[in-house]
Amino acid sequence: MKILPVSFQSEGLNLAGELYTPEGTPPFPALCLCHGIPAAAYNPQDQGYPLLARRFCAASFVTFIFNFRGAGRSEGNLDMPGWSRDLSAALDIVSALEEIDKRQITVMGFSAGAAVAVYVAGHDRRIASLVTGACPADFNFLLESQPASQLIQHFRDIGVIKDEAFPPSLTEWLNGFAEITPLRWIGRISPRSILIVHGDEDEVVPLEHARRLYRKAGEPKDLAIIPGAGHRLRLEEKAINAALAWLKAKS
Repeated sequence: MKILPVSFQSEGLNLAGELYTPEGTPPFPALCLCHGIPAAAYNPQDQGYPLLARRFCAASFVTFIFNFRGAGRSEGNLDMPGWSRDLSAALDIVSALEEIDKRQITVMGFSAGAAVAVYVAGHDRRIASLVTGACPADFNFLLESQPASQLIQHFRDIGVIKDEAFPPSLTEWLNGFAEITPLRWIGRISPRSILIVHGDEDEVVPLEHARRLYRKAGEPKDLAIIPGAGHRLRLEEKAINAALAWLKAKS
């Protein structure tokens, strides 16, 4: 496989990504992976998503990974509507690749990245199918767990909010989570297919969120509940196997 560092822009911010291209004869199906809100400060030694990209690339998917604004090596500050625009910019990169089948662009997101993926898929027909992992139906569990000021400070401490003056409006920043709420948009994905993957021991986003999303989604839809799996599904072999099998059946 070929691995190419990619630097691209979203609203004037420099975002960092990597493109994984398989050996073989194109066109290939394409997959864009979306991480969630980081739990800790950026660790350049963390190879979680690069290893995941290698796994899907080895299965003949052109795979693109990137850091949303505020995360990893990307500029900016964590902001949910901003993340949706970052994903749109990433899709500009993917959809312009000559080696892909533009009819087979899948987005796979985890946690808040899955929420953003649902929102963008509800608005962007370039996305042919969607896989969500540990996706919240809404963000109430996060916003009600602690005062907004403490949440902002936590995000400052781990480096995903970098600017002292951000957010300029706390109310607008909080409203951004409401705007992205997956339960509002998942019904717009049909007739494109969606796979909802969730662990039955998710300690962050309760399993009921997956059931609520599944009920609201249109056909075709599939629900994969992973026994014994927690929130970090990208580390769960059974979850990745389920997603890969589903993707292969679609390609």
